[in-house]
Amino acid sequence: MGTMLLDDGVPLERCFEELCVSEPERVRKIHDAYIAVGARVIETNTFGANAVRLERFGFGEQTREINASAARLARDAARGKNVCVAGSVGPLGITADEAETRGIDRAAVFAEQVSGLLDGGTDAIFFETFLDYDELELALRAKMKLSKIPTICSLACEQEGRLPSGLTLVEAFVKLRKLGADVVGVNCLNGPQATLHLLERVPLEFLLSAYPNAGYPKYHEGRFIYYTSPDYFAKMAREMVAQGARLIGGCCGTTPRTIAAIAATLAELAPARSKSISPIVEPTRSITPKPIAPTEESLLDRIAAGHRVIICELDPPKTLALEKYFAGAQALVQAGCDAITLADNSLAILRVSNLAIGAMLKERFGITPLLHMSCRDRNVLGLQSELLGMAALGMRHVLPLTGDPARVGDHPGAVSVYDVNSVQLIGIVKRMNEGFNHAGKSISAATQFVVGCTFNPNSKNLDAQLSRLERKVAAGAQYVMTQPVFDLRILDAMTSRTSGLGIPIFTGVWPLLSGRQAEFLHNEVPGIVVPDEVRSRMSGTEGDEGSARGLEIAREISKAALERFPGVYLITPFLRYSATVELAAFARSL
Repeated sequence: MGTMLLDDGVPLERCFEELCVSEPERVRKIHDAYIAVGARVIETNTFGANAVRLERFGFGEQTREINASAARLARDAARGKNVCVAGSVGPLGITADEAETRGIDRAAVFAEQVSGLLDGGTDAIFFETFLDYDELELALRAKMKLSKIPTICSLACEQEGRLPSGLTLVEAFVKLRKLGADVVGVNCLNGPQATLHLLERVPLEFLLSAYPNAGYPKYHEGRFIYYTSPDYFAKMAREMVAQGARLIGGCCGTTPRTIAAIAATLAELAPARSKSISPIVEPTRSITPKPIAPTEESLLDRIAAGHRVIICELDPPKTLALEKYFAGAQALVQAGCDAITLADNSLAILRVSNLAIGAMLKERFGITPLLHMSCRDRNVLGLQSELLGMAALGMRHVLPLTGDPARVGDHPGAVSVYDVNSVQLIGIVKRMNEGFNHAGKSISAATQFVVGCTFNPNSKNLDAQLSRLERKVAAGAQYVMTQPVFDLRILDAMTSRTSGLGIPIFTGVWPLLSGRQAEFLHNEVPGIVVPDEVRSRMSGTEGDEGSARGLEIAREISKAALERFPGVYLITPFLRYSATVELAAFARSL
């Protein structure tokens, strides 16, 4: 439907689904074209007609009307013909975490769309292009409460046959059938050949659907152009029948010409009655890539062995004058620091790549780097590429972060990516530790990342922060690093409220440099609270006096934190590492 509307001159920026109300004949013409060439199942123009997606165009309140209109359009086109009308329902386009943050009831959103399609009289509901099994299950359950009309559930899955959650395609199909799906299958992501490979892994116990893309597209002048010929598609459809497919169509890039070729081929075929199954090849866990550098000792192993762990932050420099940076890193380690943690363009301010600096620390000086990884600057491909690069370099310690928006930094015209957030990135790292990437593909060996997360105990709404922390731990976080703490009472609250997590917490400690800095941090930097008592003690101090007073306070916080937790996280302000060196030596001496 999208391919045909674009070919008909509809701008990419338009809401395609709303055309069912404003330009119904344009949509009706496409239904007629497909029916004329032999399509026996047509889908409504409602793939993105849920309230979440429609709201982006200002049509959220018309969700039910748009779906009902789309269903009536398709039914009118199919009237008097041997054609089934399936109501198309796609993913919401938001994550579960985002839905929770925005207070969106995802089940209710799906129910609203399905209700509109039922109002319009669809013969079936077609859930398609779902990558997230949990979201598809949620949608299916919502539909089954409303109606028992036939349901098709189609997943978008890489050809390895495993979903991002770790479920195999067959395991997902079994679950969906138990929940009431009549037909299960695959669509999108893959061309005909890769789709065929997926079907080879599925037994004949299911009614299967297969809707491949027309091969892989080329991006040209703002459009995706598909080149797979209808004849080739039809040839591959014949092989899909042999692998058990019973409902065969086309996804992105297919046209009535494609369906005409498929229909002509399928007319002479009968369903497959037997087949052999191609197994999913699991990665060999015992084989690991040859390390470029020695494998790091886990900081968690040090804690388990009874050692105190001291982590020191030393942000990568903003320029290529690196000598002072490396001198500071060595001084911190000599003072007792176990690992140097490297921010990832913190506050959206440009710095030298922390991966490059980490590799240099490790190779030149034998220093353990702990890399922050922000979701702001890289999409999910870039994030995983960086993680694989870390693993290849022998780096193990990573701290996933959502990241400060690009507009607040020194390049306000830059665009923030945010394909995923910190919770999702933690989950991606956990999957890599199991031997798979985010798409479910094997990476040939399980990584050995030690995954951290952040926590702000200074928040006025501590319950919300704790709830998010619990989600991070559930996603796979193995240790916690906090925002800087300046109040001993916060340490007491943090101790009691986090005791059940079962993972180590590293309290952030910032040695203040002056009274002015204390006021700046308290009033201008999000997530940092400097209590009245501390600001009073720092008031009016500058230079050596300010540094000495700030170090005194930092020692008090460090001592109290280490009485409660097995480690501490020392933050170096503005590359002035002398105070952090003293603090690291103090923490080690306790």
